[in-house]
Amino acid sequence: MTDAQIGLVIATPVIVIFAFALYRMGVLQRYSTVSAVAFSVVIAAILFTQQG
Repeated sequence: MTDAQIGLVIATPVIVIFAFALYRMGVLQRYSTVSAVAFSVVIAAILFTQQG
């Protein structure tokens, strides 16, 4: 794996955990949390596959 792929593997779960933490604190609504998680996973997957 390249350095960029390792960064994506580390950063994406952090973004997901942070989004859920903000949801639990009442900062984000359910739709916003689902959108943030879905978009971050999709973007990370696309970038991960392009970093070959």
